[in-house]
Amino acid sequence: MKTEVLRNARVSRAPLAVGALSISLALALGIAPPQANAQNTAVQVAIPAQPLGKALLQLGRQTSLQIFYAQELVQGLSAPAVSGSLTPEQALQQLLSGTGIEYSRQDNNVTLSRPAATGATVLAPVTVDGIYGATTEGTGSYTVRETAAATGLKLSPRETPQSVSVVTRQEIEDLNLTTLGESFKNVTGIVTSTSDVDRTDIHSRGFFVDTYQYDGVPVSTKNDFFGTSNFDPVLYDRIEVVRGATGLMTGAGNPGASVNLVRKRASSKVFTGALGAGIGSWDHHRATVDLSTPLNAEGSVRGRVSGMMEERDSYLDRYHTRNRAMLATVEADLTANTTLRIGYEHQAKRPTEVTWGGLPMLYSDGSAASWSRHFSIGADWTTWNTTSDTVYASLDHQFSNGWTLTANASRLDSKYNSKLLYLLGQPDRVTGEGLGAFANRSKQEFDQNSGSIQASGPFELFGRQHEAVIGLMGSNSHYRAGYYPVLSTGPIGNIFAWDGSYAEPTWGDFGSVPTEVTQQTAVYGAARFALSNSLKLIVGGRQNRWTRENGADSMKHNVFTPYAGLVYDFNEVYSGYVSYTDIFQPQSYRDASGGFLDPVVGKSYETGIKADYFEGKLTTSFSVFRIKQDNVGERDGENFVPGTSEFAYRGTKGLTSEGFELQASGELTAGWQLSAGLSRALVRNPDGSRYTPYRPQNLAHLFTTYRVPGTSGKLTVGGGMQWRSAVYIDQTTSRGVKARREQGSVMVANLMANYRFTPNLSAQLNVSNLLDKKYFNLTGDGQGFYGSPTKTMLTVKYAF
Repeated sequence: MKTEVLRNARVSRAPLAVGALSISLALALGIAPPQANAQNTAVQVAIPAQPLGKALLQLGRQTSLQIFYAQELVQGLSAPAVSGSLTPEQALQQLLSGTGIEYSRQDNNVTLSRPAATGATVLAPVTVDGIYGATTEGTGSYTVRETAAATGLKLSPRETPQSVSVVTRQEIEDLNLTTLGESFKNVTGIVTSTSDVDRTDIHSRGFFVDTYQYDGVPVSTKNDFFGTSNFDPVLYDRIEVVRGATGLMTGAGNPGASVNLVRKRASSKVFTGALGAGIGSWDHHRATVDLSTPLNAEGSVRGRVSGMMEERDSYLDRYHTRNRAMLATVEADLTANTTLRIGYEHQAKRPTEVTWGGLPMLYSDGSAASWSRHFSIGADWTTWNTTSDTVYASLDHQFSNGWTLTANASRLDSKYNSKLLYLLGQPDRVTGEGLGAFANRSKQEFDQNSGSIQASGPFELFGRQHEAVIGLMGSNSHYRAGYYPVLSTGPIGNIFAWDGSYAEPTWGDFGSVPTEVTQQTAVYGAARFALSNSLKLIVGGRQNRWTRENGADSMKHNVFTPYAGLVYDFNEVYSGYVSYTDIFQPQSYRDASGGFLDPVVGKSYETGIKADYFEGKLTTSFSVFRIKQDNVGERDGENFVPGTSEFAYRGTKGLTSEGFELQASGELTAGWQLSAGLSRALVRNPDGSRYTPYRPQNLAHLFTTYRVPGTSGKLTVGGGMQWRSAVYIDQTTSRGVKARREQGSVMVANLMANYRFTPNLSAQLNVSNLLDKKYFNLTGDGQGFYGSPTKTMLTVKYAF
């Protein structure tokens, strides 16, 4: 029988005398806090009834104990609720009551076993690197033990020679995050910009993030009209963001970052789950469910259902939406070493009286325009319905030599159906006249079949143990679009009198455009060589074959993507790294000979220092990066593509992005979690001018929660802020006036409080934009979209 030794967290109780953000920055710069000796004194414990394995993990986090056991020892067992002022050993005894499991203790090390008559072997305490597995659910932590999103190798953030951020399950719940767009606001170095009520664009290091993975499998988002940024994270265990070029694992894309959404899994061998209900500002009503259960007596087949339903209005006038999300998954242990997983994910949004674009931020005379935050350009006939359905399956097999084989397959079907209205120009500041109307009615569909197979594991060479991963990936996608032409529209009139009753345009007959078919296949591999006990070299590459057909047009590219990283451990806490990565992005421009230009290549260089404190409970990093684009299409003078009226293009140097990122995440001391980051990205055009000055160069975020002493572990409070630097845009108005519109630096504060009435029942209050800051996001066409006023949400949760 396979034996796996797990260890729960040991919590250091060193008192820290400065603020959370100052602490995290000091840690990243090398100022390590002292370690305190654990004591067997009474502590406040609050552990709900749940599977025994999860309960032991929480006990380790809330006390000084390190608990060692074979994974098979606790499978199928449940633990009772334990709460109150108890010594760590008293709490352990209550959790183990009735299980038949014995324990032995030496100082703070505890080893679990069954009586000798059962034939079980007592495991001696061992040292295991890291604290948590990849799954963040149930850990209560803001950090992770490992991630494979950057290289395919399961490495800790400190071992990964790139900047990595993870929004864990606990952080999602503490911040009450209900869309991916909201989630990215809490990721270091990610610029979020909202141009209308149903989209949030994300950029990293100056580049649009167009690369997503689901459980490590790349999936094209095509564009955010399909609603990706409004997906609800209730279905995911965590959100992993790798910044810089990520071509090794994702193939084609921009060099800013990639996002990996890791779905919840059906791993529990006992019935467990939670029900939630929430009510908030602007008639926001929300219900959630998350249930896991064994489907046979042995627990070798397990099922899980997770989902949410919500209906709400908005701070914007007249807007209303109904949203749904659901995940249904089943896992089966075919053998002791082989697991099959199948699942279905559904996300849908049905909004009415939606906005498309924002509001003009300049009047026609060049003066600054200001609007009520409630003012909406949505007409009463506008809609933007999006639906995304995915079926997926995976098979994992662990070999006796430590290697793992994983196969994945998925089918994505996305569609949207919209009727939208966009306002053009700038109005007269007195009459409100002067805006034009651009209406659009369309139906679009995108489907993608994806498959992958990957093998990873250790190998020996020259007397040292190394690691390797090799894999094959393939995808085939179809993009279909059709439009209803606009036959007539009425005048906008006085925008100051707008109430959404603008007449719907007259539409023509539906017409489709040629289907766009994209295929991508690749073989990739990477190896992590232990050059010494302290020095690790990661090298790898990906050979890509990319094709696209769109009517009579056909594009084909064969591109090799290299990867290299070097990590040096200075000691058990600090390490330094350097890395080179790149990624390619096909482009549809043609040159003067009639051929398509080669893809744009984004080259990313990065170096930095990372640190793990308190045995990995708190991770910090400081990185410096430089990204260069090559072969960006530029118009080739007055040359034309042969036989056409299209201007020809040539490849030139593109954007350059330089900057730094500083982040910290994890546990400062028992019951005190922190996520904080500071970043600066200077993005320049080839001529040295600033690129997209309407996006901030500097960002900071902080969120922290603290379990209040003296409340028997019942009360947790938290708060934080998001800050960004000033932005501007220069624009020539419809009267020919050159003007600049600016938005100063913005800080938005947030608060939360969670009270646990019983080990199973809790209530949480979240307040966003606590100080009711009025601010707007600028877009490239000079429009602005106002952020939300103060918003509150009260959520009640019952955990089984």
